Amino acid sequence: MNILIKNVTLLPMGEKIEPIENTNIYIVDKKIEHIGYLRGDIKVDKIIDGKGKVALPGLINAHTHIAMSLLRNYADDVPLHKWLTEKIWPVEAKLKAEDIYWGSMLSIVEMIQSGVTCFSDMYFFMDEVGKAVEESGIRGVLSRGLIEESGDNSEAINNEKLEDTKNLYNNWNGKADGRLKVMVAPHAPYTCGPSYIEKIMKLADELGAGIHIHLSETRKEVEDSFNQFNKSPIKHVHDLGLFKYPTLAAHCVHVSDEDIEILSENNVAVVNNPGSNLKLASGFAPVQKMLDSGVCVALGTDGSSSNNNLNMFEEINLAALINKGVTEDAVSVPAIKAIEMATINGAKALNWDKEIGSIEVGKKADLILIDMEKPHLYPKHNIVSAIAYSCQGSDVETVIVDGNIIMEGYEIKTIDVEKIMYNAEKSAKSLINR
Repeated sequence: MNILIKNVTLLPMGEKIEPIENTNIYIVDKKIEHIGYLRGDIKVDKIIDGKGKVALPGLINAHTHIAMSLLRNYADDVPLHKWLTEKIWPVEAKLKAEDIYWGSMLSIVEMIQSGVTCFSDMYFFMDEVGKAVEESGIRGVLSRGLIEESGDNSEAINNEKLEDTKNLYNNWNGKADGRLKVMVAPHAPYTCGPSYIEKIMKLADELGAGIHIHLSETRKEVEDSFNQFNKSPIKHVHDLGLFKYPTLAAHCVHVSDEDIEILSENNVAVVNNPGSNLKLASGFAPVQKMLDSGVCVALGTDGSSSNNNLNMFEEINLAALINKGVTEDAVSVPAIKAIEMATINGAKALNWDKEIGSIEVGKKADLILIDMEKPHLYPKHNIVSAIAYSCQGSDVETVIVDGNIIMEGYEIKTIDVEKIMYNAEKSAKSLINR
Protein backbone atom coordinates (compact mmCIF):
# COMPACT_ATOMS: atom_id res chain seq x y z
CA MET A 1 0.00 0.00 0.00
CA ASN A 2 1.30 3.45 -0.97
CA ILE A 3 0.48 6.06 1.66
CA LEU A 4 0.56 9.86 1.74
CA ILE A 5 0.65 11.64 5.10
CA LYS A 6 -0.37 15.24 4.34
CA ASN A 7 0.21 18.50 6.16
CA VAL A 8 2.08 16.97 9.08
CA THR A 9 4.76 18.33 11.40
CA LEU A 10 7.81 16.08 11.10
CA LEU A 11 10.53 15.45 13.67
CA PRO A 12 12.88 13.34 11.51
CA MET A 13 15.63 12.45 14.09
CA GLY A 14 18.21 11.71 11.42
CA GLU A 15 20.80 14.16 10.13
CA LYS A 16 18.13 16.82 10.63
CA ILE A 17 16.67 17.06 14.12
CA GLU A 18 14.70 20.29 13.80
CA PRO A 19 10.92 20.02 13.33
CA ILE A 20 9.64 20.54 9.80
CA GLU A 21 6.23 22.19 9.74
CA ASN A 22 3.41 21.42 7.31
CA THR A 23 5.18 18.83 5.17
CA ASN A 24 4.16 15.65 3.36
CA ILE A 25 5.48 12.10 3.63
CA TYR A 26 5.12 9.54 0.84
CA ILE A 27 5.46 5.84 1.67
CA VAL A 28 5.99 3.51 -1.30
CA ASP A 29 6.74 -0.22 -1.07
CA LYS A 30 7.36 -0.08 2.70
CA LYS A 31 9.89 2.75 2.45
CA ILE A 32 9.95 6.53 2.72
CA GLU A 33 9.88 7.65 -0.92
CA HIS A 34 9.63 11.43 -0.59
CA ILE A 35 9.38 14.15 2.06
CA GLY A 36 8.29 17.68 1.17
CA TYR A 37 6.07 19.10 -1.57
CA LEU A 38 3.08 17.21 -2.96
CA ARG A 39 3.84 15.06 -5.99
CA GLY A 40 1.33 14.09 -8.62
CA ASP A 41 3.59 11.41 -10.07
CA ILE A 42 3.35 9.19 -6.97
CA LYS A 43 0.10 7.24 -6.95
CA VAL A 44 -1.19 6.55 -3.44
CA ASP A 45 -3.78 4.12 -2.09
CA LYS A 46 -4.40 5.98 1.14
CA ILE A 47 -4.16 9.57 2.34
CA ILE A 48 -3.78 10.33 6.05
CA ASP A 49 -4.53 13.86 7.22
CA GLY A 50 -1.58 14.92 9.38
CA LYS A 51 -2.99 18.27 10.46
CA GLY A 52 -2.52 18.73 14.19
CA LYS A 53 -0.19 15.74 14.35
CA VAL A 54 3.55 15.17 14.68
CA ALA A 55 5.27 12.39 12.74
CA LEU A 56 8.08 10.80 14.76
CA PRO A 57 10.17 7.69 14.09
CA GLY A 58 8.68 4.68 15.84
CA LEU A 59 10.08 4.36 19.34
CA ILE A 60 12.58 1.57 20.01
CA ASN A 61 12.43 -0.26 23.33
CA ALA A 62 16.01 -1.53 23.30
CA HIS A 63 15.88 -3.75 26.40
CA THR A 64 12.91 -5.58 27.81
CA HIS A 65 11.47 -8.95 28.78
CA ILE A 66 8.01 -8.58 27.31
CA ALA A 67 6.37 -11.77 28.60
CA MET A 68 7.04 -10.52 32.15
CA SER A 69 3.83 -8.55 31.72
CA LEU A 70 2.24 -11.67 33.26
CA LEU A 71 4.05 -10.72 36.49
CA ARG A 72 3.08 -7.06 36.42
CA ASN A 73 2.15 -5.85 39.92
CA TYR A 74 3.04 -9.28 41.30
CA ALA A 75 6.26 -8.58 43.25
CA ASP A 76 6.85 -4.93 44.06
CA ASP A 77 8.88 -2.90 46.56
CA VAL A 78 11.56 -5.59 46.88
CA PRO A 79 15.36 -5.18 46.37
CA LEU A 80 16.66 -6.57 43.06
CA HIS A 81 18.57 -9.61 44.37
CA LYS A 82 15.69 -10.69 46.61
CA TRP A 83 13.19 -9.84 43.87
CA LEU A 84 15.00 -12.14 41.44
CA THR A 85 15.91 -15.06 43.72
CA GLU A 86 12.79 -15.23 45.91
CA LYS A 87 10.02 -13.86 43.70
CA ILE A 88 10.78 -13.97 39.99
CA TRP A 89 13.01 -16.96 39.29
CA PRO A 90 10.82 -19.45 41.25
CA VAL A 91 7.77 -18.42 39.23
CA GLU A 92 9.66 -18.30 35.94
CA ALA A 93 10.66 -21.94 36.50
CA LYS A 94 6.96 -22.79 36.04
CA LEU A 95 6.50 -20.91 32.75
CA LYS A 96 5.08 -22.72 29.73
CA ALA A 97 5.31 -21.79 26.07
CA GLU A 98 1.65 -20.72 25.99
CA ASP A 99 2.26 -18.27 28.84
CA ILE A 100 5.06 -16.60 26.89
CA TYR A 101 2.86 -16.22 23.82
CA TRP A 102 0.02 -14.48 25.65
CA GLY A 103 2.33 -12.38 27.83
CA SER A 104 4.20 -11.28 24.71
CA MET A 105 0.99 -10.45 22.88
CA LEU A 106 -0.23 -8.41 25.84
CA SER A 107 2.99 -6.40 25.88
CA ILE A 108 2.96 -5.93 22.12
CA VAL A 109 -0.51 -4.41 22.38
CA GLU A 110 0.74 -2.03 25.06
CA MET A 111 3.83 -1.11 23.04
CA ILE A 112 1.93 -0.49 19.81
CA GLN A 113 -0.61 1.67 21.62
CA SER A 114 2.21 3.82 23.03
CA GLY A 115 4.20 4.20 19.83
CA VAL A 116 6.83 1.45 20.03
CA THR A 117 7.54 -0.07 16.63
CA CYS A 118 10.61 -2.15 17.57
CA PHE A 119 11.78 -3.90 20.74
CA SER A 120 14.73 -5.99 21.88
CA ASP A 121 13.71 -8.90 24.08
CA MET A 122 15.58 -11.36 26.29
CA TYR A 123 13.59 -14.22 27.79
CA PHE A 124 12.54 -17.88 27.38
CA PHE A 125 10.42 -19.84 24.86
CA MET A 126 11.44 -17.23 22.32
CA ASP A 127 9.76 -19.05 19.42
CA GLU A 128 6.50 -17.82 20.96
CA VAL A 129 7.75 -14.23 20.87
CA GLY A 130 8.66 -14.74 17.23
CA LYS A 131 5.09 -15.86 16.51
CA ALA A 132 3.71 -12.82 18.32
CA VAL A 133 5.93 -10.46 16.30
CA GLU A 134 4.94 -12.15 13.04
CA GLU A 135 1.22 -11.92 13.77
CA SER A 136 1.15 -8.40 15.18
CA GLY A 137 3.26 -6.60 12.58
CA ILE A 138 5.74 -5.07 15.04
CA ARG A 139 9.54 -5.33 14.65
CA GLY A 140 11.65 -7.30 17.15
CA VAL A 141 15.10 -8.50 18.16
CA LEU A 142 14.92 -11.82 20.02
CA SER A 143 17.42 -13.41 22.39
CA ARG A 144 17.11 -16.48 24.57
CA GLY A 145 18.38 -15.55 28.04
CA LEU A 146 21.26 -17.87 28.99
CA ILE A 147 21.77 -18.61 32.68
CA GLU A 148 24.39 -21.21 33.54
CA GLU A 149 23.15 -24.13 35.61
CA SER A 150 25.24 -26.01 38.18
CA GLY A 151 24.89 -29.45 39.75
CA ASP A 152 23.79 -32.77 38.29
CA ASN A 153 23.51 -32.92 34.50
CA SER A 154 24.32 -29.18 34.30
CA GLU A 155 26.68 -29.48 31.32
CA ALA A 156 24.00 -31.13 29.20
CA ILE A 157 21.42 -28.51 30.24
CA ASN A 158 23.78 -25.62 29.50
CA ASN A 159 24.64 -27.05 26.09
CA GLU A 160 20.94 -27.51 25.39
CA LYS A 161 20.40 -23.79 26.05
CA LEU A 162 23.09 -22.97 23.50
CA GLU A 163 21.37 -25.27 21.02
CA ASP A 164 18.08 -23.47 21.73
CA THR A 165 19.75 -20.19 20.78
CA LYS A 166 21.17 -21.69 17.59
CA ASN A 167 17.73 -23.00 16.62
CA LEU A 168 16.15 -19.64 17.43
CA TYR A 169 18.60 -17.92 15.10
CA ASN A 170 18.08 -20.42 12.29
CA ASN A 171 14.29 -20.35 12.64
CA TRP A 172 13.68 -16.63 13.08
CA ASN A 173 16.57 -14.38 12.05
CA GLY A 174 15.40 -12.37 9.02
CA LYS A 175 11.88 -13.79 9.19
CA ALA A 176 8.51 -11.97 9.35
CA ASP A 177 9.38 -10.06 6.15
CA GLY A 178 12.71 -9.04 7.67
CA ARG A 179 11.16 -7.63 10.85
CA LEU A 180 12.96 -10.12 13.10
CA LYS A 181 16.57 -10.37 14.20
CA VAL A 182 18.19 -12.72 16.73
CA MET A 183 21.02 -12.03 19.18
CA VAL A 184 22.92 -14.26 21.63
CA ALA A 185 22.26 -13.44 25.28
CA PRO A 186 24.41 -14.38 28.26
CA HIS A 187 22.14 -13.09 31.01
CA ALA A 188 24.93 -11.47 33.06
CA PRO A 189 28.49 -12.16 34.28
CA TYR A 190 27.10 -13.17 37.68
CA THR A 191 24.89 -15.87 36.13
CA CYS A 192 27.36 -17.07 33.50
CA GLY A 193 30.88 -18.19 34.42
CA PRO A 194 33.90 -17.40 32.22
CA SER A 195 33.96 -20.80 30.51
CA TYR A 196 30.25 -20.57 29.66
CA ILE A 197 30.70 -17.05 28.31
CA GLU A 198 33.48 -18.40 26.10
CA LYS A 199 31.10 -21.03 24.72
CA ILE A 200 28.50 -18.31 24.14
CA MET A 201 31.05 -16.19 22.27
CA LYS A 202 31.94 -19.16 20.10
CA LEU A 203 28.26 -19.54 19.22
CA ALA A 204 27.95 -15.81 18.42
CA ASP A 205 30.96 -16.17 16.16
CA GLU A 206 29.43 -19.17 14.41
CA LEU A 207 26.10 -17.41 13.85
CA GLY A 208 27.46 -13.96 13.11
CA ALA A 209 25.17 -12.61 15.82
CA GLY A 210 25.48 -9.77 18.32
CA ILE A 211 25.45 -10.03 22.12
CA HIS A 212 22.70 -8.86 24.51
CA ILE A 213 23.74 -8.83 28.20
CA HIS A 214 22.99 -7.19 31.58
CA LEU A 215 26.04 -5.34 32.93
CA SER A 216 26.83 -3.44 36.15
CA GLU A 217 23.20 -3.02 37.16
CA THR A 218 23.71 -2.87 40.94
CA ARG A 219 26.40 -2.02 43.49
CA LYS A 220 26.25 -5.60 44.75
CA GLU A 221 26.97 -6.97 41.29
CA VAL A 222 30.02 -4.72 40.94
CA GLU A 223 31.30 -5.47 44.45
CA ASP A 224 30.89 -9.21 43.91
CA SER A 225 32.79 -8.95 40.63
CA PHE A 226 35.71 -7.21 42.32
CA ASN A 227 35.69 -9.85 45.08
CA GLN A 228 35.67 -12.70 42.58
CA PHE A 229 37.72 -11.35 39.66
CA ASN A 230 39.36 -8.21 41.07
CA LYS A 231 37.76 -6.16 38.30
CA SER A 232 34.41 -4.65 37.33
CA PRO A 233 31.84 -6.68 35.35
CA ILE A 234 32.58 -4.54 32.29
CA LYS A 235 36.36 -5.04 32.53
CA HIS A 236 35.79 -8.75 33.23
CA VAL A 237 33.77 -9.45 30.09
CA HIS A 238 36.01 -7.17 28.05
CA ASP A 239 39.03 -9.21 29.10
CA LEU A 240 37.16 -12.38 28.11
CA GLY A 241 36.80 -10.93 24.61
CA LEU A 242 33.04 -10.34 24.65
CA PHE A 243 33.25 -6.89 23.11
CA LYS A 244 34.74 -8.28 19.91
CA TYR A 245 31.08 -8.85 19.03
CA PRO A 246 28.47 -6.08 18.58
CA THR A 247 27.23 -5.76 22.16
CA LEU A 248 24.04 -4.40 23.66
CA ALA A 249 24.71 -3.78 27.37
CA ALA A 250 21.63 -3.24 29.51
CA HIS A 251 21.74 -0.90 32.53
CA CYS A 252 25.43 0.02 33.10
CA VAL A 253 24.39 1.95 36.20
CA HIS A 254 27.48 1.60 38.38
CA VAL A 255 30.30 2.35 36.00
CA SER A 256 33.71 3.93 36.53
CA ASP A 257 35.54 6.24 34.16
CA GLU A 258 37.60 3.21 33.09
CA ASP A 259 34.39 1.28 32.37
CA ILE A 260 33.02 4.12 30.25
CA GLU A 261 36.30 4.32 28.32
CA ILE A 262 36.11 0.57 27.63
CA LEU A 263 32.51 0.89 26.46
CA SER A 264 33.37 3.81 24.18
CA GLU A 265 36.52 2.27 22.70
CA ASN A 266 34.70 -0.98 21.92
CA ASN A 267 31.54 0.63 20.49
CA VAL A 268 29.38 -1.07 23.10
CA ALA A 269 25.81 0.25 23.03
CA VAL A 270 24.32 0.92 26.46
CA VAL A 271 20.60 0.72 27.23
CA ASN A 272 19.45 3.07 29.96
CA ASN A 273 16.38 1.79 31.88
CA PRO A 274 15.53 4.66 34.21
CA GLY A 275 12.07 3.53 35.33
CA SER A 276 13.14 0.02 36.29
CA ASN A 277 16.36 1.25 37.90
CA LEU A 278 14.38 3.68 40.04
CA LYS A 279 11.83 1.11 41.14
CA LEU A 280 14.44 -1.52 42.05
CA ALA A 281 16.61 1.17 43.70
CA SER A 282 19.53 0.22 41.48
CA GLY A 283 20.75 3.79 41.10
CA PHE A 284 21.26 6.32 38.32
CA ALA A 285 23.31 5.64 35.22
CA PRO A 286 25.72 8.50 34.34
CA VAL A 287 24.12 9.01 30.96
CA GLN A 288 25.53 12.44 30.18
CA LYS A 289 29.06 11.26 30.97
CA MET A 290 28.59 8.28 28.65
CA LEU A 291 27.20 10.46 25.87
CA ASP A 292 30.10 12.89 26.27
CA SER A 293 32.49 9.93 25.91
CA GLY A 294 30.92 8.88 22.62
CA VAL A 295 28.95 5.91 23.95
CA CYS A 296 25.73 5.17 22.06
CA VAL A 297 23.06 5.25 24.79
CA ALA A 298 19.67 3.82 23.89
CA LEU A 299 16.55 3.56 26.03
CA GLY A 300 14.47 0.69 27.37
CA THR A 301 11.75 -0.12 29.85
CA ASP A 302 13.14 -3.44 31.12
CA GLY A 303 10.36 -5.92 31.90
CA SER A 304 6.97 -4.69 33.05
CA SER A 305 7.37 -6.69 36.24
CA SER A 306 10.01 -4.20 37.36
CA ASN A 307 8.69 -1.07 35.69
CA ASN A 308 5.49 -1.69 35.69
CA ASN A 309 4.73 -0.54 32.16
CA LEU A 310 6.25 -0.41 28.68
CA ASN A 311 5.60 3.29 28.09
CA MET A 312 8.65 4.69 26.31
CA PHE A 313 7.39 8.27 26.58
CA GLU A 314 7.71 7.85 30.34
CA GLU A 315 11.29 6.62 29.87
CA ILE A 316 12.14 9.59 27.62
CA ASN A 317 10.86 11.91 30.32
CA LEU A 318 12.75 10.12 33.11
CA ALA A 319 15.98 9.92 31.10
CA ALA A 320 16.03 13.70 30.75
CA LEU A 321 14.83 14.60 34.25
CA ILE A 322 16.89 12.18 36.34
CA ASN A 323 20.22 13.17 34.86
CA LYS A 324 19.48 16.85 35.42
CA GLY A 325 18.74 16.14 39.07
CA VAL A 326 21.72 13.85 39.65
CA THR A 327 24.25 16.14 37.96
CA GLU A 328 22.57 19.34 39.22
CA ASP A 329 22.91 20.57 35.66
CA ALA A 330 19.77 21.78 33.88
CA VAL A 331 21.24 21.14 30.43
CA SER A 332 22.23 17.52 31.12
CA VAL A 333 20.48 15.14 28.68
CA PRO A 334 18.36 17.78 26.93
CA ALA A 335 15.01 16.87 25.43
CA ILE A 336 16.36 16.16 21.94
CA LYS A 337 19.00 13.78 23.33
CA ALA A 338 16.38 11.84 25.28
CA ILE A 339 14.30 11.48 22.11
CA GLU A 340 17.40 10.39 20.19
CA MET A 341 17.96 7.67 22.79
CA ALA A 342 14.47 6.30 22.07
CA THR A 343 14.77 6.48 18.27
CA ILE A 344 18.00 6.67 16.25
CA ASN A 345 20.25 5.56 19.13
CA GLY A 346 18.04 2.53 19.68
CA ALA A 347 18.40 1.69 16.00
CA LYS A 348 22.18 2.07 16.20
CA ALA A 349 22.27 -0.13 19.30
CA LEU A 350 20.48 -2.88 17.38
CA ASN A 351 22.60 -2.40 14.24
CA TRP A 352 19.46 -1.40 12.35
CA ASP A 353 20.10 2.32 11.86
CA LYS A 354 20.55 2.02 8.09
CA GLU A 355 16.88 1.04 7.86
CA ILE A 356 15.03 2.43 10.90
CA GLY A 357 15.33 4.99 13.71
CA SER A 358 14.72 8.14 11.68
CA ILE A 359 12.31 9.36 9.01
CA GLU A 360 14.48 9.81 5.93
CA VAL A 361 14.07 9.02 2.25
CA GLY A 362 15.12 5.44 1.57
CA LYS A 363 14.55 4.14 5.07
CA LYS A 364 11.87 1.71 6.20
CA ALA A 365 8.55 3.37 6.99
CA ASP A 366 8.48 2.81 10.76
CA LEU A 367 6.78 5.90 12.14
CA ILE A 368 4.10 7.13 14.49
CA LEU A 369 1.66 10.03 14.49
CA ILE A 370 1.15 11.89 17.74
CA ASP A 371 -2.12 13.77 18.21
CA MET A 372 -1.07 17.21 19.43
CA GLU A 373 -4.63 18.45 19.82
CA LYS A 374 -4.67 17.74 23.54
CA PRO A 375 -4.89 20.27 26.41
CA HIS A 376 -1.64 19.03 27.99
CA LEU A 377 0.19 19.75 24.72
CA TYR A 378 -0.98 23.37 24.41
CA PRO A 379 0.37 25.98 23.83
CA LYS A 380 2.68 24.78 21.06
CA HIS A 381 5.85 26.70 21.93
CA ASN A 382 8.34 23.89 21.30
CA ILE A 383 7.52 20.53 19.69
CA VAL A 384 10.69 18.82 20.96
CA SER A 385 10.00 19.87 24.54
CA ALA A 386 6.38 18.80 24.22
CA ILE A 387 7.37 15.28 23.16
CA ALA A 388 9.99 14.83 25.89
CA TYR A 389 8.25 16.52 28.79
CA SER A 390 4.50 16.55 28.07
CA CYS A 391 3.57 13.71 25.70
CA GLN A 392 1.95 10.52 26.97
CA GLY A 393 1.91 7.10 25.33
CA SER A 394 -1.83 7.53 24.92
CA ASP A 395 -1.25 10.48 22.57
CA VAL A 396 -0.09 8.12 19.81
CA GLU A 397 -2.88 7.95 17.24
CA THR A 398 -1.35 6.03 14.33
CA VAL A 399 1.46 3.46 14.09
CA ILE A 400 3.08 2.33 10.84
CA VAL A 401 5.67 -0.47 10.73
CA ASP A 402 7.42 -1.56 7.54
CA GLY A 403 4.98 0.58 5.59
CA ASN A 404 1.95 -1.21 7.07
CA ILE A 405 -0.63 0.58 9.20
CA ILE A 406 -0.94 -1.48 12.39
CA MET A 407 -2.82 1.13 14.41
CA GLU A 408 -5.03 3.94 13.13
CA GLY A 409 -7.39 6.17 15.05
CA TYR A 410 -6.11 4.48 18.24
CA GLU A 411 -7.40 1.12 16.96
CA ILE A 412 -5.01 -1.79 16.45
CA LYS A 413 -5.68 -3.42 13.09
CA THR A 414 -3.68 -6.63 13.21
CA ILE A 415 -4.61 -8.50 16.40
CA ASP A 416 -7.63 -9.03 18.69
CA VAL A 417 -6.93 -6.94 21.80
CA GLU A 418 -9.83 -8.23 23.92
CA LYS A 419 -8.92 -11.87 23.24
CA ILE A 420 -5.32 -11.17 24.18
CA MET A 421 -6.23 -9.49 27.47
CA TYR A 422 -8.56 -12.37 28.39
CA ASN A 423 -5.97 -15.06 27.70
CA ALA A 424 -3.11 -13.14 29.32
CA GLU A 425 -5.12 -12.77 32.53
CA LYS A 426 -5.95 -16.47 32.41
CA SER A 427 -2.28 -17.42 31.91
CA ALA A 428 -1.08 -15.12 34.67
CA LYS A 429 -3.46 -16.55 37.27
CA SER A 430 -2.64 -20.09 36.24
CA LEU A 431 1.10 -19.37 36.49
CA ILE A 432 0.92 -17.98 40.00
CA ASN A 433 -1.20 -20.91 41.21
CA ARG A 434 1.03 -23.68 39.78
